[in-house]
Amino acid sequence: MAAPPLLLLTDIRQFFGTTPLLQGATLSVSPGERLALVGRNGSGKSTLLKVAAGMVQPDGGTRFVQPGATLRYLPQEPDLSGYENTLSYVEDGLAPGDDPYRARYLLEQLGLSGEETPGVLSGGEARRAALARVLAPRPDILLLDEPTNHLDLPAIEWLEGELKSMRSALVTISHDRRFLENLSRAMVWLDRGTTRRLEQGFAGFENWRDEVLEEEEREAHKLTRKIAREEDWLRYGVTARRKRNVRRLGQLHDLRKQRRERVGALGKVSMAASEAGGSGSLVVLADGISKTYDGRVVVAPFSTRVLRGDRIGIVGPNGAGKTTLLNMLTGVLAPDTGEVRLGTGLEMVTLDQRRASLDPDMTLQRALTGDDSDMVHVGGTPRHVVGYMKDFLFPPEQARTPLGVLSGGERGRVMLARAMARPSNLLVLDEPTNDLDLETLDLLQELIADYSGTVLLVSHDRDFLDRCATSVIASEGDGAWGEYAGGYSDMVAQRGHGVQARRVAEAARDGGTGGGAAGNGGAAGGVAGGTTPGTQRRRLSMREQEGLKTLPARMEKLSAELRKLGEILADPALYSRDRARFDKASAMMAERQAELARAEEEWLELEMLREEIEGG
Repeated sequence: MAAPPLLLLTDIRQFFGTTPLLQGATLSVSPGERLALVGRNGSGKSTLLKVAAGMVQPDGGTRFVQPGATLRYLPQEPDLSGYENTLSYVEDGLAPGDDPYRARYLLEQLGLSGEETPGVLSGGEARRAALARVLAPRPDILLLDEPTNHLDLPAIEWLEGELKSMRSALVTISHDRRFLENLSRAMVWLDRGTTRRLEQGFAGFENWRDEVLEEEEREAHKLTRKIAREEDWLRYGVTARRKRNVRRLGQLHDLRKQRRERVGALGKVSMAASEAGGSGSLVVLADGISKTYDGRVVVAPFSTRVLRGDRIGIVGPNGAGKTTLLNMLTGVLAPDTGEVRLGTGLEMVTLDQRRASLDPDMTLQRALTGDDSDMVHVGGTPRHVVGYMKDFLFPPEQARTPLGVLSGGERGRVMLARAMARPSNLLVLDEPTNDLDLETLDLLQELIADYSGTVLLVSHDRDFLDRCATSVIASEGDGAWGEYAGGYSDMVAQRGHGVQARRVAEAARDGGTGGGAAGNGGAAGGVAGGTTPGTQRRRLSMREQEGLKTLPARMEKLSAELRKLGEILADPALYSRDRARFDKASAMMAERQAELARAEEEWLELEMLREEIEGG
């Protein structure tokens, strides 16, 4: 017999002003359950979790918690004010009988000493202190709202291991797919105010969700057809009938009411980047670049070559220098040593992680148009701002809304909308996944996959890197960086471990013949053919390897087409006999010649790079 639930929410209703946010939502949490609460930004997930935590009194419905059950809630924005330091904040969350040493242990595991003053903490440090506070008591129920926000990869992977080892029941809101896949055993989908439950982990959720929405579309189509049949009967029924069938007329009105009241599935983001003309084959050439701040080496001498179409992910712990390296590769920051050469014809668009370019007092319309007009120029083509807003899930009434009152996810969509409107052939994305819901993340991944230009990407999202990156530049500690073909999982397979915390990586490098150093050196040696991480040779990316294989056939095909076009144009009477065909063949020949020149240039660069690597 199944254990009774520790926590039960029934028929929860909540209004935002006069707008219904929750309309009969339910949530049941049994001992040891691992639930993921998912839904679009603004659907009410955080509100429902606050109701579960007892922090929000709903407008309707009931909340039940088993007597004696302990519950802890992690908010998105923890408040540490009033505490002397992080240790006192965490210890205040302990109950009588809890292990007092666990507070300091968790803080140390999360990279904090316990002596930090709350007033000077960064967002990531405050989040880590709040995590220690809710984990320290080992409660019966853990309610976690975006626990991976502002955490780097080492902290995220540590948190996964810690949660797996605990017996607490878990309800998690997160946009981190890999985190959800590794921890969830059941899904609660909050959609249009109500909840549906799937007794599977996140791996099975998206197919199930799509099937539910497709079934709704089929039912809506059936309803529309039924209404059409009834209207036809009313208009063109038996003409001699003097009296309408009142029952059938009532049914028609009921059907129309159902269609009016039926809340359709929320809209989908329509996202496409405005692409500028093609850049040269070589986008970035970095030769021995380095950077030092206050005596600490952030980037040791590092070299790489980025070609058109590459999608380069940059990973490392917080403070490793990811943004510094990104800024040097894009020419924003000059290196202390070495040289960066940018390719020709580059049109760069940058999406910055702090939303720094968003004025909180600016309206949404002005943020997209640049002035108070009704038109936004998308790739040079004017579009009405309301139509463009709808592409990014903003209703027309939000046009005059100040950006300062938008949620984090909405501000993320504003940044994406602005970035996608500008023509580009180089996208620079610094933590683009922050605060985006799963559907918007899907569409951003599709955008990057379809983008014909080059992408430089800093991210802590492992699934996002696996889906998008053709190679990964990873921090090896002590300022060293190495490049690995493929996505994040490919990098882990090649080096033998994921991204390590700075103190772990640096201790491993300083450990001489110790076990940590041997493990790290062994992984690096497997990647770089026996070189140390600081002197790793350049590896051919997956795209470069594919180019070496396919470009010869492409060049041969173009040469064959040029020979055929030459035979056509060799006819001296063609111009006078068929001017249109002559013009078309001439234009095609010029186009194919240019394509062949580009292919030959790219193949020559790749061949020289291969010889350089193999000769090194």
